[in-house]
This record gives sequence, C-alpha cells and structure tokens, in this order.
Amino acid sequence: MKLYFYFKRVLLSFLITGGLYLSSCEKEPLLEDPTVKLVFSTDTVLFDTIFTTIGSVTRHFKVFNPYNKSILISSVSLSGDTGSPYRINVDGMPGRSFSDLKLRGGDSIYVFVETTIDPVGGDLPMVVEDSVVFVTNGNIQDVKLVAWGQDVNVINGEIFNTGTLTAGKPYLVYNSMMVDTGQVLSLEPGVRMHFHRDSRLFVAGTILAEGSPEHPVTFEGARTESAYRDIPGQWEGIWLMPGSSGNRFVHSRIRNAFNGIIADTVASPGSITLYLANSRIENMTSAGLYARGTTVYSYNTVISNCGFHNVALTIGGDYTFYHCTFANYWNFSTRTSSSLVIVNYYTDINDNINLRPVKALFGNTIIHGSRGQELEFFVHPDAGFDVEFNHSLVRVQSSYSEIFDGIFNNCIFEKDPGFIDPTRFNFRLSDDSPAIDAGDPLIGIIHPFDFDGKSRTDDIAPDIGAFEWVEEPDEEN
Repeated sequence: MKLYFYFKRVLLSFLITGGLYLSSCEKEPLLEDPTVKLVFSTDTVLFDTIFTTIGSVTRHFKVFNPYNKSILISSVSLSGDTGSPYRINVDGMPGRSFSDLKLRGGDSIYVFVETTIDPVGGDLPMVVEDSVVFVTNGNIQDVKLVAWGQDVNVINGEIFNTGTLTAGKPYLVYNSMMVDTGQVLSLEPGVRMHFHRDSRLFVAGTILAEGSPEHPVTFEGARTESAYRDIPGQWEGIWLMPGSSGNRFVHSRIRNAFNGIIADTVASPGSITLYLANSRIENMTSAGLYARGTTVYSYNTVISNCGFHNVALTIGGDYTFYHCTFANYWNFSTRTSSSLVIVNYYTDINDNINLRPVKALFGNTIIHGSRGQELEFFVHPDAGFDVEFNHSLVRVQSSYSEIFDGIFNNCIFEKDPGFIDPTRFNFRLSDDSPAIDAGDPLIGIIHPFDFDGKSRTDDIAPDIGAFEWVEEPDEEN
C-alpha cells in the first residue's frame, strides 16, 4: 500500500511539474494568439514493411512549444479516429484522442506511435496512411503516419507432404513447420520464409530451396523493420533431422536465427544430406552450420558472424567445402570459440567416449575472423581424422599450424584476407587481398563461377573464397 501511494505522489508531481499538465493545475496566463503554432521533430513518421496481424515497433516524435509562455493544445487525435490502424501515446497516456493539454513555454512532449495492419488479400505491399492532428488556438497542424503493410500466407504448426511453395506473398510461420518423412517440399525462386519467435523448420524428409541470383530463397525472422535487420536469435533455425537426405539450399539466404542449419546424424549411405551452394548463412546466436555425423557438400557459400562457431563439424562425418568464406566478426558479446571446429568423437550421457571418424576437405576456402585462432580441432587418436586444407587462407597461430602441418597444403597463414567491409557482411576482396590468384586452378575448374557469377578461369588462378576479385575498367574522362 505504501508503494502505491509513493507512485501516486510521483505521478502527481510529474503532472504538475512536467512539460504537459492539466489546465486546472496552474493559473499561469496562456498564449492565445491565433498565429501560434507548434513545432514538430518530424513531419512524417515512417514504418518499414509490416506483416499483417503483427504489430510494428514503436516510433516517436517530439512536439515543441517554441514560445516563452504556456499554450493550450485544444485537441490531439488520430485523423482516422476509431477506424485507424494506428495507436498513439501522448507523454505516457495511451488513447486515440486528448483534449485541453497545456504545454509550458520552451518545453516539449513525446508522442509514441504503433500500428497493426489488417490483411487485404493482395501479394504486393500496400501503403497505410493516417495522421496525428493537433489543434492549437484554432490552428490545425498534423504529423503524417505512413506504413507499408504486407499480406502473408500463415503456416501454423503444419506438417507438409510433397508439394511446392510458390513465390508471391511471404510465408509467416507460427509454432514451427515440418516436412514429413519421405516427403519432398520444393521452394520456388523468390520464396520468402519468415519465422515467428521460437519457431523452427523441421525437415524429416527433403527440402529443395533452390533460388536464383536475382530471386534467392530467404529464411529469416518475422520482424522486417530496420531495427531488427541484424538482430540474431529471432527464430530457432532449420533442423535436418536424422534420416533426412537430399536437401538442397542453392541461392538461399538464412539470417538471424539461433542456429542456421543443424544437419543431424544418421546420414543415408551414399547420399548427401546437405548440398549448400551460392548461399549465405549469417548472424546466428550459436552456429551457422552445425553438422553432426552427416554428409555436406558446399561451394560458393558465405557463413559469417555467429556467436559461437560459423561451422561446427562434430560426431565425425564427410564434408567438402570449395570456394567458401567463413568469416566471424561477431560483436554482440565476447566470442571465445573459433570460427571452425572439427571433432571426431563425442561423449555420451554415461561419459562413454564414442569414436566417429571424420573426413573433411577445404579447397580455396577462407577461414578468418576477429580472434587470433579461428580453427580448432578436437582429435581422438584412435578415430580417423582425414582433414585437408588446400590453397586456403586460414587464421591460426603458428604453433597450431606446425602441430598439424601435414593437413595444410599451400595455405596462407597470419594474413588478413582484405575484406571490403566485414562489419556490413561484405566479404568481397579488396584489390590488395593476399587471396587474389592464390587458389588451386584445378578447384577453380570444378566451380568456374563465383558467388556473383564472375568467372574464375579468366586469369592465372582463381581467388580464395566465395568471391572472385575482378579489376574494374578505368572510367572514361
């Protein structure tokens, strides 16, 4: 009870002494000049694209009294009244309309705005507009509200049989989704998958996410506002479950999950569990690719900026990576783990060590990041450890490369790859990169075009990594 009255006194004090207060609280003369106008911090509040049925982030603007005397704001209201999709809060008071609000001379107040947009049944984004209207001494002023709304196809805990998801409206996943055992789900170029918090894509069968350079298949969180663009952990990620095989992610982009792809154990004999090409996996709370005793073939793939490992190859398995870029410049917290880790055993719940031989080939691949050691092995001497780095740029301490000297063939150590801007996920090479023309030509022939479609075979040797540097012609004066 004492706490209640304390907060009541604080609120009363705010109403009396703050910038905004009730007209009966003070006898101070008001500025009643009909030419009086408020000043706003912006004339338009813009919202990024918002999925229908999902509320927006909160935006705000400030309202200033530029005069040295108090003024009375007769009314503040939404132009759309009760039919408006917007909601406002005026200096801590929620509602749709307010009247007789005093604003002290030289002071200001905040107006907070949110919106939720109803579906209308179209594929293309629609513009939803309204305004906050202020009436002061008979003068009418407003601040415009503009949002882009996007209808979605809602998936709520569904289990999919063989079929195809087509491009058009994005897909919004609540409570996860699953591709059933023995079933094949295909995603057309341009499909956009958005996952609500805690949702995951489970694949017990097969998924074929095959986009194109112009229309990639995207997997990301449900919030598309700019404030959420690079926030990790917005959804759970993709889990290729035990027994799943033949999965293909080509020209795909996976962003802002907890784990990007978990490729689990019990791979089908003689088949590839995960084929990953011309794709990007970035900004994961834990790992970009977490492979557990499975089979992966990948090229022209960029995996970057994850809280623990970009790539974790555990419980053995068979892995091939050509012309990939694993770059970890995670900056949300202190990262103590390496960009790439390889393990050929595991310890079960009974503390028994289980040996799992691993075979891994990295050709013309970059493994780099902000730590001094971006490669780590956990090797049991009684299990197979057939690992090779061929013509790759690897960030390891000299003592580590000496211990495992036999697995490195024509590799570059202790040199910065010269990325254009790793903090903005731009891992293309600058013109002074040591990775230029340092790759194995035989590997370049296997995959003769880079992530951007540039040829690797037009000069003396391919570059290391997913991107080929090509000298731009001089511009004519």
